[in-house]
Amino acid sequence: MNKKTYAVILIILSVFFTSTMIASFKLAQLEVNIFTVALISYIFGLIIISPIIIKSNFSIFKTKNLKLHFVRSSINLPAMLLGFGSISFIPIEKFTAIQFIVPFIVTILAVIFLKEKIYIYRTIALIFGFVGMLIIIRPGFIDISIGVSMALCSCFFWSTVIVITKKMSADDSAVTILAYQYVIMIIFMLVLAIFYWQAPSIKTLGFIFLSALSGAIFHLCINNAYRLVDVTMTQPYTFLGLIFSSILGFYIFGDIPDKYTWLGAFIIFVGILIITYRETKLKKQIATKELNINT
Repeated sequence: MNKKTYAVILIILSVFFTSTMIASFKLAQLEVNIFTVALISYIFGLIIISPIIIKSNFSIFKTKNLKLHFVRSSINLPAMLLGFGSISFIPIEKFTAIQFIVPFIVTILAVIFLKEKIYIYRTIALIFGFVGMLIIIRPGFIDISIGVSMALCSCFFWSTVIVITKKMSADDSAVTILAYQYVIMIIFMLVLAIFYWQAPSIKTLGFIFLSALSGAIFHLCINNAYRLVDVTMTQPYTFLGLIFSSILGFYIFGDIPDKYTWLGAFIIFVGILIITYRETKLKKQIATKELNINT
């Protein structure tokens, strides 16, 4: 199996387990608040990967990016609270559809902070993404709910986390990044949960464990995929998340996606394809030029 095929499998698995994680998290929040769910989820997550940590004699925690791990987790905190908080107010398929704007925010951040050039195809793709987002949330036609606002803010923070993760993946393994995330996030959430603690039932603990397990698999898959291929190549497969979320949302919560969610998501997906195609073609052209120079 070549590197690209393996990466695609990891990406699809990550998308599936993302949907499972979101659905499980939403079920858990029917009984207890997000602070309680998040703290227990991160503790479960750390327990799940603890055999790997112990087997490595804790060498997994060796890193040159300690400050970046704290920065990443600090940004991941509002991304997680806003994102998972929003699914208490909106269907999970709408949350997933809104998340499709992440690649476009990543592109903008790359232009601002990494000084990448804003080519015409990127501009066109960004327009597609913006139009698709407007169709999904329909400002002026329906009120932008608190859930939609929270989901949009979460997208910005998560996009920043992706850029940082890609940078860190050059030095740190997927397990190292995940282990630091769990440890630091447990510390953050412990402070918050002290003030908002609610005792969950055994049933809810089961939902939280399923969410933690799905989250661990998701992070390991996507972090490994980032090590194998460029972030842009991973984005087209995220569209599967809308399908997975729609199925879970229908069977678990009885949610039926409206036509505007599907239409907006499709337009955003076209924009993602434009970015992916042009980025891939551009890299091939660069590689060919370098090969000609070397020969």
